[in-house]
Amino acid sequence: MLVYIHIPFCDSKCSYCAFNSYVDKFHLKEKYMQALKKQLQHELLRFQAKKETIETVFIGGGTPSTVNPKLYEDIFALLNPYLVHNAEITSEANPNSATKEWLEGMKKLGVNRISFGTQTFDKEKLKLLNRAHTPQISIDAVHNASQIGFKNISLDLIYATLGDTKELLASDLHVAMSLPINHISAYALMIEEGTAFENRPQMSSEQLSLTKWLFQKIQKYGFKQYEISNFGTYQSLHNLGYWKYKDYIGAGAGAVGKLGLMRFYPQTDIETYIDNPLKIQEEMLSQEDKRLEQIFLGLRSVVGINQDILNTQELKKAEILLDEQKLKLENNILYNEDYLLADEIALFLTS
Repeated sequence: MLVYIHIPFCDSKCSYCAFNSYVDKFHLKEKYMQALKKQLQHELLRFQAKKETIETVFIGGGTPSTVNPKLYEDIFALLNPYLVHNAEITSEANPNSATKEWLEGMKKLGVNRISFGTQTFDKEKLKLLNRAHTPQISIDAVHNASQIGFKNISLDLIYATLGDTKELLASDLHVAMSLPINHISAYALMIEEGTAFENRPQMSSEQLSLTKWLFQKIQKYGFKQYEISNFGTYQSLHNLGYWKYKDYIGAGAGAVGKLGLMRFYPQTDIETYIDNPLKIQEEMLSQEDKRLEQIFLGLRSVVGINQDILNTQELKKAEILLDEQKLKLENNILYNEDYLLADEIALFLTS
């Protein structure tokens, strides 16, 4: 199984961010981490009914690097007995708060993969996105992580922003690929409710031709695309676990967990979560929900779709797509090689 841990604290709120995060709740860090431990204890008991071990841990946010490694010690002590050998343990980090000391502290705890929220190496674009770091701070953070001994380092990059050009994106990639990284997550800017960009829809400007060019450019550097937003010479086991529909614990305010056909939703509000981290809403999925999710996820990644889960009508449609070379069939698995068409193909199959 997988474990996702949500850290909702941030130094500043990015203009595009719709995640459950707070810039004014730092005084709650210790209480929050205690609540997190309590929920994890509960979840481990629930999941251990299936005798599952932990293959991957992902600490996301928010900004995990705003929390001192000492506050993570109890969490790792709790998880360690369940971890498989060489488990992938990732922490997200913002370049401005991922100091050498923080990186060293997390590595000592067992974190072996770092994902930096770089977004861009362009000064003006960083200001536009309200990021709290400079290009040089990002560069220094990656080098620090590498020198400390992290072998698996990822960068987030944002595209489809107003003002993006081939020259700007090519420059971002040139800098990124000069660094000791083996993974890039490339996300299109989305305008979402409750963000600073909500009333400025013009800030998002995706052009399909530019997106295709960007994806091809990344792959020319030798970073294989293995999911619609992820590329690398290393493929994140945690990311792939979601696409493979594995079970996962979701710990923290606003996280989501899944066990079999049951989904779990801890409280989103941080104070409510701290008061009762075991107040968790449940949702039962149907077998049809699961099947449709597997189709959509499989087409967005290298996981593909096992033909056995398709009904007669869907199999006929799949034959059409195979004839048109929109899908590929290998060992009873249907693969989509153009992830930008994934949702359209899924809708064609299932409608």
